[in-house]
Amino acid sequence: MPYLGLIYLVILVIALIDIINTDDAVMRGMPKIAWVLLVVVLPLIGALLWLAFGRPTGEERRRPAPGAASEYPEYDHPGRYIPADPEADREFLQQLRDRAEQQRQAAREQQRQKQEPDDPPDN
Repeated sequence: MPYLGLIYLVILVIALIDIINTDDAVMRGMPKIAWVLLVVVLPLIGALLWLAFGRPTGEERRRPAPGAASEYPEYDHPGRYIPADPEADREFLQQLRDRAEQQRQAAREQQRQKQEPDDPPDN
């Protein structure tokens, strides 16, 4: 019997965490705030109702979280540049170098413009 309170608390915490982490668009029955209030006001009944009727089904839950790792490793990404021959690879690398040099020159020009005073002081 001493573990009954602990089990009760674990169910309550699990239900609240699950409600808070569930996307509003896939919740069933009521809005998120209503589920939270139900679980807080009627802890055991609310938690059991959430687990039985409020949780989204498995199909609705399978959305990737923002910032989650992609399905493909970086080197297997669809559309990734893969050279067909060594000459194409050299051309691609030269284009990258040229673009990097253009960006460096533009950055230097911006630095020069920041450092030079706009209007010389009148004496």
